[in-house]
Amino acid sequence: MRIDSHQHFWKLARGDYDWLTPDFSILYQDYLPKDLFQHLQPFRFDKTILVQAAPTIAETEFLLELYDQNEFIAGVVGWLDMESPSFASEYRRLRSHRGFVGIRPMLQDLEDDKWILRKSVLKNIELLVEDDFPIDILIYPHHLPTIIQLLEIFPSLRAVINHLGKPRIAEQIIQPWKEKISEIACYKNVMCKLSGIVTEAGQEIQTSEIEPYVHHVINVFGPHSVIFGSDWPVCLLKASYQDVVELLLSTLPDHLTESDKAAIFGENAIGFYKLNV
Repeated sequence: MRIDSHQHFWKLARGDYDWLTPDFSILYQDYLPKDLFQHLQPFRFDKTILVQAAPTIAETEFLLELYDQNEFIAGVVGWLDMESPSFASEYRRLRSHRGFVGIRPMLQDLEDDKWILRKSVLKNIELLVEDDFPIDILIYPHHLPTIIQLLEIFPSLRAVINHLGKPRIAEQIIQPWKEKISEIACYKNVMCKLSGIVTEAGQEIQTSEIEPYVHHVINVFGPHSVIFGSDWPVCLLKASYQDVVELLLSTLPDHLTESDKAAIFGENAIGFYKLNV
């Protein structure tokens, strides 16, 4: 089974996408299941993972409704206030829905770079560790040392780094990202999404500028701990769905076997999110 592990839907009238302004041009419109389904078929993607795009429980519930209505959605990575005293009760309520497969705090948008190390947040992350429940990590490279600290506290945390940790590909700056991502790869329950690459690349996207970052992630994590994600429709700022898939395929190391590729494009996501497929 082939899985796109990272895509979004939104409906502007909902009003909880504060980051989504008219400046984002092509993104400033509704994106719903009917808009994506046509792009999945040419590449034989059977299912997708729907990821939150707003820091509200209401949006997570909206995404779970879409899960209930669309068979191709394999699961929802939602949002909860991880600093709230009511986190445990809200988490357990959402856990009762079979489509709720992960949680993502929007760390890149928070003023406090070390927010995830706050005592109140750590207490709630402990609950995720006990449940072996996945967390998506949305960060910039300067957050990587903080994530290393988090993993030192909870070495068995089931986590996945989104978008390679957003390395500065356009500027061809690879350190200290390269060193820090290698440290994170040492934790056996941590994976990395091969997603969001085109939006970090230069205006004229070249395989040669992307290759060092993709190859490094695959080398340090291994082909069974990396996961493909399109990041559609955010990818449309730079490239079509087809472009994203074909670019990654052209960038993958030559030594990967068909079994490795099957893992990257589906099996790893199924295992990481414990999908009901």
